[in-house]
Amino acid sequence: MSKKKPAAFTPFANEADVAGIGDLMLENRVDRITISGDVDLTADVPGLDKARRLHALLGEIVAALEARELPDALPPPEVKTIDNPFA
Repeated sequence: MSKKKPAAFTPFANEADVAGIGDLMLENRVDRITISGDVDLTADVPGLDKARRLHALLGEIVAALEARELPDALPPPEVKTIDNPFA
């Protein structure tokens, strides 16, 4: 049985990449990573595999943040209101 290699996920590289572990999703943005969902880190071999993958992804995110000059805080996102096309 061969192990499937996970797709590349370079933190803050684009607005498209998504990494998944269980039902936990890490969504790439150029200024943030959005983490949503859930994952069970069970006390067995599959749980250890998921924990290692999560640890590796979070380590890459921390390293990417440490490698750049960061502002004190990001400005709030611009919110646009559009007319409802179905109204």
